Amino acid sequence: MLNTATIQLIKSTVPVLAEHGPAITRVFYQRLFERHPEMTHIFNQTNQKTNRQSQALAHAVYAAAANIDQLDVLKPTLLPILHKHRSLQIKPEMYPIVGTELLRAIEEVLGDAATPAIIDAWGLAYQEIADLFITLEAELYAQDEQAKGFTGYQTFTVTAITQEASDIKSFTLQPAHALTLPTFTPGQYVTLRIKTPAGLWQNRQYSLINRPGDAFYTIAVKRDGSVSKQLHDETNVGDTVLLSAPAGNFALPAGQAPVVLFAGGIGLTPLLAIASAALAANRSVTLHVAIQDDRDRAFSTHLASLETAGAIVIRYAERQAQTGTISGRLTEEVIQNVDESAIAFVCGPEAMIRFVASNWQGATEQLHYEVFGPLLAFEAETVGVN
Repeated sequence: MLNTATIQLIKSTVPVLAEHGPAITRVFYQRLFERHPEMTHIFNQTNQKTNRQSQALAHAVYAAAANIDQLDVLKPTLLPILHKHRSLQIKPEMYPIVGTELLRAIEEVLGDAATPAIIDAWGLAYQEIADLFITLEAELYAQDEQAKGFTGYQTFTVTAITQEASDIKSFTLQPAHALTLPTFTPGQYVTLRIKTPAGLWQNRQYSLINRPGDAFYTIAVKRDGSVSKQLHDETNVGDTVLLSAPAGNFALPAGQAPVVLFAGGIGLTPLLAIASAALAANRSVTLHVAIQDDRDRAFSTHLASLETAGAIVIRYAERQAQTGTISGRLTEEVIQNVDESAIAFVCGPEAMIRFVASNWQGATEQLHYEVFGPLLAFEAETVGVN
């Protein structure tokens, strides 16, 4: 437990973190990878190159400093990050390494302003934050133990590959060894671990599009990025990959409120499963699906099945709109006219998520979103999204 003087000192650094946080986190990652190259096999190197991971960490550090005396209030914000950490197999022994390099980065960036008293206070604060993460992540790991013993990364064999669109393939994955798959909550993802040609292990999250309870997992991958290109171009039926257990809290809450879904491009993947779950619970479902070219629409069979089951599916296309498809983009009016009692989910490009959020008329807690990238980097740039 931090004493009052330490809490006050930490809070006094909040303006400094707001100003220098991005620089501190950039230096932190440089130090981390130079001194602990094994960490490059955990962190998404694409996000490193785009600086998104540094932005996310800066936002996390700022939020922790501002709430150091009441960290419990951050738990709802932390939940998606905790799921991501669990899916990446972040373990307690990694936190001291991160803490050491973070403190050294603060010293390097702030120079003489980083007095011994400030560094000591931040050392204590970091331990409080790390303990919270470790405790909450332990609960998620315990769930894995209870879910048929699926722990760590397990080997899966690619048993089918389907071309869903010109740049989207789905991969059906079955355990390579005797393993009863844990069921999953519609909307969750698995983390796929694959070795790049350069010998670097990389991890990516892909939403599950098959039904819970199947003896396999199916993911859909857009050819966009080094790992997805490797999956598209070099992975064949019979090859193996590594997966960690399903994770994520992008899921349908209980109740009978109408469900409205907004999908942009490959962002449709988690919404397919959520829509099916809502229909199975006899809930009203409206799915808005926006893409660029209607002649290259993915998951047409899935969408038709949802319509057969009772969903209203509204298709949009910016180019080559076919019969039954609205030409153009999702509009402000469509979003603003959604029943305010509805619960909504949105997944797609970040600009689309912001667009839906800025026009949403219902309660903030009724709008849920999934970001394909560092969540806190997105939230640091976004106002008005739950």
